[in-house]
Amino acid sequence: MLIGVPTESQAGETRVAATPQTVGRLIALGHEVTVQRGAGERASYPDEQYAEAGAALDPGPGVWGADLVIKIDAPDEDEVSRLRPGAMLATQLSPAQRPELLEALAARGVTALAMDAVPRISRAQSLDVLSSMTNIGGYRAVVEAAHEFGSVFTGQHTAAGSVPPAKVFVIGAGVAGLAAIGTASSLGAVVRAFDIRPETHEQVESMGADFVQIDLSDQSASSDGYAQVMGEDLERRAMEVYARECAQADIVITTALIPGRPAPVLVTAQTVDAMRPGSVLVDMAARNGGNCALTEPGKVITTHSGVKIVGYTDLPARLPTQASQLYGTNVVNLVTLLTPDKDGQVVLDLEDEVQRGLTVTHEGEVLWPPPPVTVSASPPPQAETPPAGAAPVESTPRDPRRGYVAMGLAAVLFALVASVSPPSFLGHFTVFALAVIVGFYVISNVTHALHTPLLAETNAISGIILVGAILQVGNEDLLVRCLALAATVVASINVFGGFAVTGRMLRMFRREEAA
Repeated sequence: MLIGVPTESQAGETRVAATPQTVGRLIALGHEVTVQRGAGERASYPDEQYAEAGAALDPGPGVWGADLVIKIDAPDEDEVSRLRPGAMLATQLSPAQRPELLEALAARGVTALAMDAVPRISRAQSLDVLSSMTNIGGYRAVVEAAHEFGSVFTGQHTAAGSVPPAKVFVIGAGVAGLAAIGTASSLGAVVRAFDIRPETHEQVESMGADFVQIDLSDQSASSDGYAQVMGEDLERRAMEVYARECAQADIVITTALIPGRPAPVLVTAQTVDAMRPGSVLVDMAARNGGNCALTEPGKVITTHSGVKIVGYTDLPARLPTQASQLYGTNVVNLVTLLTPDKDGQVVLDLEDEVQRGLTVTHEGEVLWPPPPVTVSASPPPQAETPPAGAAPVESTPRDPRRGYVAMGLAAVLFALVASVSPPSFLGHFTVFALAVIVGFYVISNVTHALHTPLLAETNAISGIILVGAILQVGNEDLLVRCLALAATVVASINVFGGFAVTGRMLRMFRREEAA
């Protein structure tokens, strides 16, 4: 099959749907690839690299006659007319918002695959361009905010005085939100975030941010991986949170999108007026109308109160080299799915939920919307119900007196053991008990992000245990020698294993040396 890669025609688009590296992978699947001359120049991929990867270079017309045309943005009317009847098109189509485009593609006889309609299920993650592009966009949103903010993100203490860290509030904890949280945290900002999906709480905290709490008892887990429309009461409570947090923040980043609908307005004009002069709001939903009532898509504006609102609609395109590579990889994974035998023959299986989910037109018919696919976090396990006709089992509360009796028996047993033990027993046991209590509270109160550095501390504790065990190996008492030997073995495993895990985790944060 011939795959065509045209130059993107949309103003300001710097990405390309295939890079020299991904072209090589497409050819390895048995396909031929033709690239329009200059298609990758704005993403720093010259024509020579495509030629070296095995692609043919075409001035333009031959690309549109390919069996499969891959693009970044949806085609315009002229580009639709260039597509060969019966050909396939893989690009971002926003099918829920462009029914007229789907009708035009169906009338042309084109099989259109919407890269931005990939189902949010585990098996389809490698095809999900929304995730890969919003990840890039979340990073770039923080960079743009830092540029407009005009101050450092991290707190500093200098001879000339102290500078407090910037306060960042992120609305939405999807892929874009988590990328923004991670970037802002790495720059030293104090980050707070909110999302109406209960399952994002732990994800936000694992990225080093504080999750803003409100009562979400009436909000169920997402069924498709996206945020759902809020009820009136929940929306009112959420808007109160947005107003309070925005007034306290230096940087606000909004990422809320609902598939098939305009972006919900979460930050009102009154909320913006209450923000501090010099603060910045980056609206990542500007392309779909914006989460802020004052956003102007594609522009940066400054309100009368001195708040800057960034409404760029091309955040991923502002990092074209990496964004193109990620998008191209998504396309390769799609073509791999469509080429099961790796022989250059495409097989579209509409029985497969992934392929059906992204196929929006086929054989002259519009296939949007697809059948629903249930994904996302599993609901909490339900309590077992008794069989039909069986008497309900009543749970009886535990008698608190049992605990008191057990504590009394334990105290009597300890007193008996202490009465026949050496005088030093009580002192050693007291130290042991205090160590257990202190260790429990120290470890349980450490944030998840610090658990790996904590291994170094536990290694030091294990080292002390190891030294004590070695000193007791030569004891005359057989029981003491056996316990000392066991302690030596266990502590050694903990020390060496801890250092191995710590070293492996630290290597993940080191930059690879240039070849």
